[in-house]
Amino acid sequence: MERDYPLEKVRNFGIIAHIDAGKTTTTERVLFYTGTKHKIGEVHEGETTTDWMEQERERGITITSAAVTCFWIPTYAPTDKTKKHRFNIIDTPGHIDFTVEVKRSLRVLDGAVVVFDGVAGVEPQSETNWRYADEAKVPRICFINKLDRTGASFEHSFATILDRLSKKAVRVQIPIGLEDKFEGVIDLLRMKAFYFEGEMGNKIIEKDLDTLPENLKADAEKYHSELVEKIVETDDTMMTEYLEGKIPPFDVLKKTLRKAVIDNVIFPVFAGSALKNKGVQLILDAVIDYLPAPTDIAAISGIDPNDDDKVIIRSASDAEPFSALAFKVATDPFVGQLIFFRVYSGTLSAGSYIYNPRTRNKERIGRILRMHANDREEVKQVFAGEIAAAVGLKDTITSDTICDENSPIILDRIVFPEPVISLRIEPKTKGDQEKMGMALNRLAQEDPTFKVSTDQETGETIIAGMGELHLEIIVDRMKREFTVEANVGKPQVAYRETINGNAEAEGKYIKQSGGRGNYGHVKIRVKPMEVLTKEELEDLPKNTKRSPGFEFINTIKGGVIPQEYIAPCEKGFKEGLDRGVLAGFKMVNVSVELWDGSYHEVDSNEMAFKIASSMAVQDACRRANPVILEPMMKVEVVTPDKFMGDVTGNLSSKRALIEGMEDRGMNKVIKAIVPLSEMFGYMTGLRSMTEGRASFTMEFFRYDIVPNNVAETIIAARK
Repeated sequence: MERDYPLEKVRNFGIIAHIDAGKTTTTERVLFYTGTKHKIGEVHEGETTTDWMEQERERGITITSAAVTCFWIPTYAPTDKTKKHRFNIIDTPGHIDFTVEVKRSLRVLDGAVVVFDGVAGVEPQSETNWRYADEAKVPRICFINKLDRTGASFEHSFATILDRLSKKAVRVQIPIGLEDKFEGVIDLLRMKAFYFEGEMGNKIIEKDLDTLPENLKADAEKYHSELVEKIVETDDTMMTEYLEGKIPPFDVLKKTLRKAVIDNVIFPVFAGSALKNKGVQLILDAVIDYLPAPTDIAAISGIDPNDDDKVIIRSASDAEPFSALAFKVATDPFVGQLIFFRVYSGTLSAGSYIYNPRTRNKERIGRILRMHANDREEVKQVFAGEIAAAVGLKDTITSDTICDENSPIILDRIVFPEPVISLRIEPKTKGDQEKMGMALNRLAQEDPTFKVSTDQETGETIIAGMGELHLEIIVDRMKREFTVEANVGKPQVAYRETINGNAEAEGKYIKQSGGRGNYGHVKIRVKPMEVLTKEELEDLPKNTKRSPGFEFINTIKGGVIPQEYIAPCEKGFKEGLDRGVLAGFKMVNVSVELWDGSYHEVDSNEMAFKIASSMAVQDACRRANPVILEPMMKVEVVTPDKFMGDVTGNLSSKRALIEGMEDRGMNKVIKAIVPLSEMFGYMTGLRSMTEGRASFTMEFFRYDIVPNNVAETIIAARK
């Protein structure tokens, strides 16, 4: 089977934004104009293509990333079939509880369209997503949407991008009129005005700038010069010519701008209103013109599973050995488990075998599907640069590499944040017991930020996630997709414990009971774990092992504890730290040094040393000034001016540290750091305080030490 589109004509991109900036509406317009959809779906009518879960339609938000394939011919060459491109688009959620979806999508995309609200400009979630895109080094184009709304201002939104996200943003379009007078856009590179007429704005009318009022023409001239300057600055030869008075032709400027966008040197900014069908087609042209094809991106590197020091480079070519990254697991009611993957090199045929270096097993690919949100099309083969879904993989989970057995490779894993909130959950009836276990396992496979565990003491099932909405939707999905009815406890905060001082301790486990006994004896020192730079981490001494929140230093000399008992000791320390000494929360950021001990020729065994180590570390931590840590959240409240005093007063009563205030349009924005435990049900209180006119967003910031009076309450509640 031949590839139906050359690699240069493929674009893998995502649409990312803050909640409610209009991502899904933009995606719907894209699907309509590209002919994938015959009717436009509206979010507020609950009829969109990419929001296909029942929970998404009810709440009018996007929860999972839906992958959609469609095709586009640029508007400036509508009859030229050779310019037809394939788009693989991922519409991602904006709500903070589901940022994992954004993070994993950005990992496999080559570019992104970042949508901003024309009234609010940059919002907190836009900043988080921008940061994720920076980490993944993804080229971006910005789309200032909703310019038809009352209070919309292109210049204000553009200023917030420069101020909060990047000084590299530059206007490529400006709007003609604003709010209810918003008519079209001016392209500053071509210096033409574009209007969108006909049903659904699918007729694009191009006009000269002479038809515009004088003030708009003057703005266009001014910003055109700014744009040209920004473009020539990225190329030394062009810069020299420009300073000599030579203005580069349009084609050269466009080509240079493309290179600058792919290198993350410029972020072009576009204008429009997806709901009013203005400007979306020009965004699609920009995706073709400025966002990279898989061939424009640097070759991906991975490591050899058989030799950690050996780096392997794979370029985006069908001729290279097959390698792909599984970035999402989803359960489809008709097909079963789907594994979404991005092919980085080589090709994959349905019915063939793939190798998973993590499990060191081979698995057979049953079918390969190309997804259109929740419709699917079966294909026999996928090629480098494509995004598809596989059926029939049992052991593959998120961020696994799948590759050719004869030339294995491990690609970088996707790193996900730890959950910050947990709930107790129990089935309503005996019959639901087994089904609940299966349902929770399924959901945990799909979502790496959702964790399921069992409380050792009470035997209760605990589920943990990124926020109240996240867990609410998980429980709701259990009910609808797996018909499991469950009772849910109150949300619990994921507290942690740590130590503030140094201490020494000795652990002995000696049991003699006729015949062979048990003998384990260790001496240890504990101290708070130091924060190291990346370079220091790479140069760790041979006797030091680090894992998140735990450091183990082995300074045993002269074999006082034989080598085979060192690993059980480490395991014992980890188990001892799983249960904190103050209130039983997991202990983190503890460095344990094993420096002395003794053993018995006959009676010593692994279990004895494990128990002795666990006892020693608990004893040492009790003496090392233990403290409780709580998750702190970055909170941003947007409120009308007249409620400002009430809102700040209320936040202060919640132990908030208020960082600053600023104006945003007619509203005030309050930024604060607040403990998560104080934020449960905050929305209800905020609404009643502000006549329902304020809103807030929050995201995890860091762990901080709990004040003594609060710590006493927490400890008392756990006893």
